[in-house]
Amino acid sequence: MDKPSVKCALLAAMLAKHRWGSPITEEYLLAIAAIESNDYRVASRMFEDLRSVPYTVNRGMRGIELDTGEFGRLAEILYRECNWDPFEIKSRLKHYEGWDRHEWA
Repeated sequence: MDKPSVKCALLAAMLAKHRWGSPITEEYLLAIAAIESNDYRVASRMFEDLRSVPYTVNRGMRGIELDTGEFGRLAEILYRECNWDPFEIKSRLKHYEGWDRHEWA
């Protein structure tokens, strides 16, 4: 099994701890993500990149959280970049209501 990219490891951890209205700080996310300590610098930069993607909400000093209105985009990232199976994505994005319109490209 291949090691996930730092981005994919951070997204997996965010999904595991996702609670609507509860942003996650960089320090906490890096502590719980499945990344090696030598990848922390890369993960810190990736956290900053994740602040500006469409499927997250930047809460400033409070951290970032997933944007539930953009779960379709997140599903595509998980499928295309992280190589997740559609079954796994569906089981983790339970509150996404667009599955009937979603096409795996």
